[in-house]
Amino acid sequence: MQYAFAPGAILLALPALAQAQDSATAAPIARVEITGSNIRRTQAETASAVQTLSAADIEKSGKSSVAELLQTLAVDNQGSVPTTFGNGFAAGASGISLRGLGTASTLVLLNGRRVAPYGLADDGQKVFADLNIIPLDAVERVEILKDGASAIYGSDAIAGVVNVILRRDFQGTTIKGNYGKTKYWDGRDAHAAIMHGFGDIDTDRYNVLLNLEYSEKAPIWNRDRDGRGAVGRSDLRDLGFSAQQALGGTGAITTNNAAGSAINGNVRNPGTLDYYNRGNLAGVGFTRTFPAAACSNFTTHPQGDPGGGCLIDAAQQYGQIQPQQKNLNFFGRGAWQLSSELQTYAEVNLYHSESTSQTTPSTVSGSVGYPGGPVSNAGVSLGATHPDNPYFGTDARLRYLAGDVGPRVSNIDSTFQRYVLGIKGTLAGWDIDSALLYSQNRVSNEQNGYLQRDVAFALLNPSAVNVAAASLNPAYAALPAGSLWRIAENAGLNSPALYAALSPTISNDARTHIAQIDFKASREVGKLDGGALGVAVGAEFRHEATELQPTTGTERGNIIGLGYSAYKGSRNASAIYAEVLAPLLREVELSGALRADHFSDVGNSYTPKVGIKWTPLRELALRGTFAKGFRAPSAAENGVGGLAAFSTATDPLRCALGVAAACDPASIAIITSPNPNLSPERSRSYSLGAIWDPLPRTSVSVDLWQIRRKNEINQEQTDTAIAEGHVARDPSTATGIPGDPGAITAVLANYVNSAQTTVRGIDVDGRQRFILGSDYGSLTFDVKWTHLYKWLRTEQDGTQRDFAGTHGNCDVSNCMGTPNNRVNLGITWERQNWRVSTNVNYRGPLDNVLFKNDPDGCATHFADGSDAPRGCRIASFTSVDLTARWLATPKLEAYASIQNLFDKIAPLDPLTYGATSYNPLDYAGAAGRFFSAGLKYKF
Repeated sequence: MQYAFAPGAILLALPALAQAQDSATAAPIARVEITGSNIRRTQAETASAVQTLSAADIEKSGKSSVAELLQTLAVDNQGSVPTTFGNGFAAGASGISLRGLGTASTLVLLNGRRVAPYGLADDGQKVFADLNIIPLDAVERVEILKDGASAIYGSDAIAGVVNVILRRDFQGTTIKGNYGKTKYWDGRDAHAAIMHGFGDIDTDRYNVLLNLEYSEKAPIWNRDRDGRGAVGRSDLRDLGFSAQQALGGTGAITTNNAAGSAINGNVRNPGTLDYYNRGNLAGVGFTRTFPAAACSNFTTHPQGDPGGGCLIDAAQQYGQIQPQQKNLNFFGRGAWQLSSELQTYAEVNLYHSESTSQTTPSTVSGSVGYPGGPVSNAGVSLGATHPDNPYFGTDARLRYLAGDVGPRVSNIDSTFQRYVLGIKGTLAGWDIDSALLYSQNRVSNEQNGYLQRDVAFALLNPSAVNVAAASLNPAYAALPAGSLWRIAENAGLNSPALYAALSPTISNDARTHIAQIDFKASREVGKLDGGALGVAVGAEFRHEATELQPTTGTERGNIIGLGYSAYKGSRNASAIYAEVLAPLLREVELSGALRADHFSDVGNSYTPKVGIKWTPLRELALRGTFAKGFRAPSAAENGVGGLAAFSTATDPLRCALGVAAACDPASIAIITSPNPNLSPERSRSYSLGAIWDPLPRTSVSVDLWQIRRKNEINQEQTDTAIAEGHVARDPSTATGIPGDPGAITAVLANYVNSAQTTVRGIDVDGRQRFILGSDYGSLTFDVKWTHLYKWLRTEQDGTQRDFAGTHGNCDVSNCMGTPNNRVNLGITWERQNWRVSTNVNYRGPLDNVLFKNDPDGCATHFADGSDAPRGCRIASFTSVDLTARWLATPKLEAYASIQNLFDKIAPLDPLTYGATSYNPLDYAGAAGRFFSAGLKYKF
């Protein structure tokens, strides 16, 4: 007898099962292998908490990919990578971050084995597996090991394991197609799949499964959500923000010697250092005026900058909520029964994606960094004889948004391959499984719209120094002597050849691969009072390699506003491990595992895990685990290369001097160097839980857990580095305020082993099913709640920061915050050939501070200096999804869904850089209500 105990159809086998097994007339009970253990068992529930999502659960969610579903789960938190983040370092991919410990600390497996990571590391550092490679219609179930490290899998499983299990046999043919759009009639999401299987493994001694899927998503533009709260807007003056702030619009003149980049150009008075707009006919000191440069000739955006700048909202005009993406996915599996005891199998995964993302045009003054140091572009100027210079006769600094060049566009092609050839079965009383695996990912990224620094400087100000530097560029050297880049109203005078030299296509390529051989075996070796003693042993060897080439020109800091990221490394890893499952008594089960790993670059690691499950009552089981884990540094962290990226930070030194613009977060460059002396991250994880099934259709589980990670590999904290003066500044940007050292051009940091991070929380899972009678079907309630008590980082100097419930940690992907509450609630009604499900996803509110009790207070402010948003709090967000399935005939199924049923609007989030004025976690509230429908037919 079995009882459902938790959402996702995980079963708790009770003592009655063992009693039935003792009966001479009982049928054989199937044994299963659960993620986190290599020992097959009759009970699906182990001492570790495992959340299972079946194919039916995926269907009920209405999500169009496994990645989208996983990122709505309560166990996912800060650090996940959404596909919608088209302008991030890992654009085109999607990753999960269990417990908010980052994608690099969450191990993703496909059929229990590793996959080659995505070629572009998140934030230029965190290597992770791309969830988009998972073929949706071939998924049998997803198992999530939630209690932290696992001694079975080795490196990278500090936060847990996500094991995607694909179908292993299939007969017949199924075709499926669905299509959806938002209520704004955009964001097309189309999916088509065909699955074909033939051969019966029992009678024909073989089975072949073939699954082919195609999907595409159309872009959603910020400009098409005008009027949807703050979504997609950077000019938030109507909400109380100032045009002087970095988030308040594009083109504002902020203070003496500081201005934003205007679509028609802001220029600096060489004498007073005050900026004026080129369209201002009363600009102080102008020697020429440009009536055609009037702001009204470029935009109808509401003006009102007290500094006199020309305001537009570039993020709204050019930015995207969702990039365009097309995916083609193939999965094939063949199994052949060699004998009654041995079966050989082969698996092939092939995936190709093309994504196109777009962001604002480049500015001419964006500072950058590369491993050689920071490159300040603040000095870019219109030359003394440039015909568009209002201070004709004198060089004048320029702040210009290059709308004539066009938006910056990234075209990313990703190709993933995975091949497995294995044999499994029974040999000499052992259940064995051994395989050869090869997996690789190749990524190509072509970008347009970026400006070459040397050419831009020479075309704007053809001084002898600038021309000499640019002449090394063949495209510039081929231009007619004296060529100038005409800006704004005169941009029509520029030739295609000039633009080709100024903004050519730049690109980079990345490649990762894994080659692995493994062997594992398990068997029962004796009897204890509670049943058979199970043991398992295993070994594996793998070679890993990764290489990311720098984007053209970034290796010398020559691409304005584009950071540098490159790394290269390889290593060998070998491991042996053993596991034991000991049912000491009918009510008590002990488990233990030990793994020894050797890495050619960082040495040895030994990771144990122990667990206990006690069933004192038929309806109650208690469980607990302890484990050690580790994560070996990636090539991005200890290899050859470096990172020059962008983040947001305030400048407390200049703020204290009275430079108002320095008091609110602004974009800054961060230069981080690899560290070959890094040690692996180490972790200790604990869990203690209970499963209670008071009634056959009622179940509740509660699990307390804690993960403590030491030697954490991070960039040095940005604000700490600023406070300690580890920065480069540009004195030429100083205001007239005494002591002003000028704006920060770059923060200089290294990858370091931070002291430790402690994450503690509780998971509550509940399930209740009601039988309404033959005429009314059944009703099932399913709830999952994860609460974070703390997310505490302790630096090497002893300082501590707790990010739980706050907008930090902003050194992690997207600066999306660390919610301390996430809830998934499902309600499903089933009757005969109908199934209707409602899914509620809740993200708790966030304090808009960088960490708890931050002495600097609220991270953003309104124009009047008060905390922004009101109460310094990012509101919670709840979305409701509705799905329905109708089995019209035994072969034909129709289904439909409405995502964000009540069309909730994503609340304002002015701090994150992963989206414009809304949190990436609240994507559904940015896109708006989404409708989709589809058909599935079985032959």
